[in-house]
Amino acid sequence: MTDGTAGNGVAERPMRLSVKKTWKMYIGGAFVRSESGHTLTTGAEAGGAAATGAQSQEVICRGSRKDVRDAVKAALGAQPSWRGKSAYLRGQILYRLAEVMESRREELEERLLRGGAEAKAATREVDTAIDRVVTFAGWSDKYQSLLASSNPVVGPHFGFSVPEPVGVVGIVAPSRPSLLGLVGAVCPVVVSGNTAVVLVSEADPITALTLAECFATSDFPGGVVNLLTGLGAELIEPLVRHKGVRALDLWGVEDERARQLEAFAADSVKRVTRRIYEEIDWYDAAASGLGFIEPFLETKTVWHPMGV
Repeated sequence: MTDGTAGNGVAERPMRLSVKKTWKMYIGGAFVRSESGHTLTTGAEAGGAAATGAQSQEVICRGSRKDVRDAVKAALGAQPSWRGKSAYLRGQILYRLAEVMESRREELEERLLRGGAEAKAATREVDTAIDRVVTFAGWSDKYQSLLASSNPVVGPHFGFSVPEPVGVVGIVAPSRPSLLGLVGAVCPVVVSGNTAVVLVSEADPITALTLAECFATSDFPGGVVNLLTGLGAELIEPLVRHKGVRALDLWGVEDERARQLEAFAADSVKRVTRRIYEEIDWYDAAASGLGFIEPFLETKTVWHPMGV
């Protein structure tokens, strides 16, 4: 009946969906709920690609502007210590992340399957994601030599240009591949001493939060990587406008929206890198090259008097 009552006049109760745990966001090294208390349901009813019914539905936190501010605050607090660590130590921490991912391989594959990937594709993506972390770990003490230089100058000085991290980087993560794309976006940012605030894939946020558990159980200090879930349309503008964010890495943002965000970023002189993930072959070794690290570095030139 259209009035919501059964034939005997008793009001019908709405069908209750069977849901799993509420997946929390990862901010400052801790798993937290949104300050708003709002959530989103993933799965068939919410448009998820892999859901087959109520059992496939899960609940994630719907991040808010306040959550963005909290994540940036955590990243700002962690950045001085993180950039101060030796290149060798940052590399070792990334290697440790790869080890944790390897130990949780089956779980990562299962999450990709639930997110819509086929079995062979999920296995390949996990394999490549682990290899990608190892590759960027290897870059930790090598990119400096390739990007630094001794400048020929006129006068009694030596001039040296060296790369330094820009600070907090806001990342709009690739929608697909949800695991490999996230690893490929975050690792080149943090390997050089930056910290990251990431809006994870709306298409498959659970895989990103499973990876967050790998960050939490590896040796990454709290605040170096912060993962926010929710609606990108609500979170991207406060992230772009935040003055504590020094650079942006935008994946898959449409042309008109990207131009608008670049205008917002110009208010606080942010560096903006915009990429089209469909044009990236994520399984190619080129996706782990120096060109992914360089956009999040700035060059500092030091003048040193000769004979001193």
